[in-house]
Amino acid sequence: MAGEKRIGILTSGGDCAGLNAVIRAAVHRASHYGWEVVGLEDGTAGLLHRPVRYQTLDVTKVDGTMMRQGGTVLGTTNKGDPFAYPMADGTKKDRSAEIIGGLRELGVDSIIGIGGDGSMAILRKLAQIGGINLVGIPKTIDNDLGVTETSVGFDTAVAVATEALDRLQPTAASHDRVMVLEVMGRDAGHIALSAGIAGGADVILLPEISWSVDGIAEKIRKVQQTGRNFALVVVSEAVKTAEGTIPQKEFSDGQKRHGGIGNYIGHLIADATGAETRVTVLGHVQRGCPPSYRDRLLASAFGVKAVDLLAEGKSDRLLAWSNRQIIDIPIEDAIANYAAVDVNGTLVQTARGLGIYVGDPA
Repeated sequence: MAGEKRIGILTSGGDCAGLNAVIRAAVHRASHYGWEVVGLEDGTAGLLHRPVRYQTLDVTKVDGTMMRQGGTVLGTTNKGDPFAYPMADGTKKDRSAEIIGGLRELGVDSIIGIGGDGSMAILRKLAQIGGINLVGIPKTIDNDLGVTETSVGFDTAVAVATEALDRLQPTAASHDRVMVLEVMGRDAGHIALSAGIAGGADVILLPEISWSVDGIAEKIRKVQQTGRNFALVVVSEAVKTAEGTIPQKEFSDGQKRHGGIGNYIGHLIADATGAETRVTVLGHVQRGCPPSYRDRLLASAFGVKAVDLLAEGKSDRLLAWSNRQIIDIPIEDAIANYAAVDVNGTLVQTARGLGIYVGDPA
């Protein structure tokens, strides 16, 4: 493939487990073609600096230790849209030309972008303007990209949440308590649903399904009537209150993020049932840990395939996992296909079949 001698690779959006395994795999595969890989630091933010922030990667720098590490050795960013970049004076500026100029400065005309739907939309627009070849790899703990059965980071996030339930259960039983676990999930409840089933929860609350205090209280009373002295409740951070709002916290950078629904639900349960209730907010523990073996395998397969696609002369494609193999589809189609929890899907039916309260049927 003429001209494809230097590949840029970056991670964008929130971090998750498995990113380093993708980077490692891409570098190893690129070495097969005799290509050089440069790691672009802090996503597109590193391309706004002069000199550009990057590191040259080769097989000597990406050993097995790297694959086991959480986070991303390249750094990442989940703010600062380059087409409407927030400036110090409060205005917004289109800085896309600076990013494209940074890639030109590095001699990079192909990028492997590892990110979610928001990141892919931005990277695709940059690639089209700059005439840059782009292959995307899906990573999101929310697992809300509909074209892929799973994304890098999701399996680990579920495993961490499930382990948290395993650890909460003994202390719940020891103290006759209801334990509420708030897990991540920006808009979709996939983590809560999967971990709740795997961790033996009694109640799973999802943003996709309405719930009621009476429904939760009735389930906990039924648990108590069986002679069990504890209950486990899993709540996705995007679940709405009874008033229809999503609790949020404003941070020093001005951004508002989900947070507080677990405590809200905990108070409601205590008031409605009289049960001693404790709340655990799992938060970023789901992101920053070593990846599960499934995430390492998925990440490695994606990293190798991304380089192979560039070798085939393909671009503007997003990789996806389907029927035990990797497929590639147009990025535009991929990011348009959002996947919330299917309220009539297999996992919701499984939860209800197990007697778990997952909200009120429509």
